[in-house]
Amino acid sequence: MSQPEFPFQLPSQPEHANPLPDACDVVIIGGGVIGVMTAWFLNRKGLKVVLCEKGRIAGEQSSRNWGWVRQQGRDLHELPIMMEANRLWQQLSAECDEELGFRQTGILYLAESEKELAQFEHWHGQAVTQGLDTHLLSPAQLKAHLPSYNTHWFGGLYTPGDGRAEPWQAVPSLARAAAKAGVTIVEQCAVRTLETQAGELTAVVTEKGTVKCEQAVLAGGAWSSLFARNAGIRIPQLSVKATAGATTALPDFYDGQIGSPDFALRRRLDGGYNIAPGYDRGFYIGPDAFRNLGYYLPQLRRDFFGTKLYPAAPKHFPDSWGGTRRWSGEQPSPFERQRILNPKPNLNALQKTLRQIQQAFPGFADAQIRTAWAGMIDTMPDILPIVDRVPSCRGLVIATGMSGHGFGIGPGMGRVVADLVTEQPIGHDLSRFRFDRFSDGSKVELSPAF
Repeated sequence: MSQPEFPFQLPSQPEHANPLPDACDVVIIGGGVIGVMTAWFLNRKGLKVVLCEKGRIAGEQSSRNWGWVRQQGRDLHELPIMMEANRLWQQLSAECDEELGFRQTGILYLAESEKELAQFEHWHGQAVTQGLDTHLLSPAQLKAHLPSYNTHWFGGLYTPGDGRAEPWQAVPSLARAAAKAGVTIVEQCAVRTLETQAGELTAVVTEKGTVKCEQAVLAGGAWSSLFARNAGIRIPQLSVKATAGATTALPDFYDGQIGSPDFALRRRLDGGYNIAPGYDRGFYIGPDAFRNLGYYLPQLRRDFFGTKLYPAAPKHFPDSWGGTRRWSGEQPSPFERQRILNPKPNLNALQKTLRQIQQAFPGFADAQIRTAWAGMIDTMPDILPIVDRVPSCRGLVIATGMSGHGFGIGPGMGRVVADLVTEQPIGHDLSRFRFDRFSDGSKVELSPAF
């Protein structure tokens, strides 16, 4: 099978090519869903916001994810924010002039063993206490819920209010809406460094000039750790490669999302389905892998064989061997050498996934993979993000390490970060996402989310 092209045609010229102002209230570093939604909510507070994106809005993982808007299976510390995000997706769909592709079609998880079903039961018992409408399904209920299938499952977990959106459609549309409302968005404009005075942020230096500001938000996804390290800030973030694909158009045998240890699928607006290996991940070994090994030992112990290891990252990837680790504001940064991460998809894993889906569901018998892609997911040792101020650089907020959960939670997290920046009541407990949890002697506690 030849490698299909990446399915989203990036514009040859930046859509947002505004001039940089000399000063603003807040600079957002990164044009993924977290950066865009943070800018959206800061603008609503009346602040002058500049969003700088080194490549294209949603050019990386914010367009390459599964497109799930998922409360189900969330870490219970994330769940309240995700429940808010779910409501915000509904509001944004009504307010935005463009189609976001948001549909509340429900998410179903399938249990392949009694152990998995017990996990579902444990999570369900805690989630309902937070007011989430979610249901355990017995094998008999599963049979009534799903169309015909050939695989035996021990039961399921179903959350009817969960949904999906079209990532490459949604995030650029939300960015256009933010720009229309007054956010200055500048694509192909990498932020190189921060300027500080007596430990306080005074400006950001970009490849197109310096912008004076007292606040900045680092929402750089897979690039955040490299940027932070150059600024003297250490965060033990790594990135893993995940593959996904789109099938040819099929009869609508099931309109919701389905997840199992082996596969994930969702209906697309074009009539096909997004499919992905359930837990298949690829990891490029680089210098940060050795620096941060101790933090990641709990993850390795839990799922050592679930990740395919590669000896080196492609040239100019964030943790590539020989990559630039130190630079000044006058020097080109690594972000200018690699505008958009576009890793090669694992086509063998994707074909295996399609065969597994076809074996499970007769409705997929005629499905073919129309195109495939991969993205780099920023992750943390405990599989939870950092959302916090940085003590050593007053004025800097970090919102990164969403660990594959960023797209769905994006609107909720954007609202949270905007209130964090403006020192307004958050409404949620962010202690689990604090910046210093990896340096204050705390034990790394893996999120039990699934």
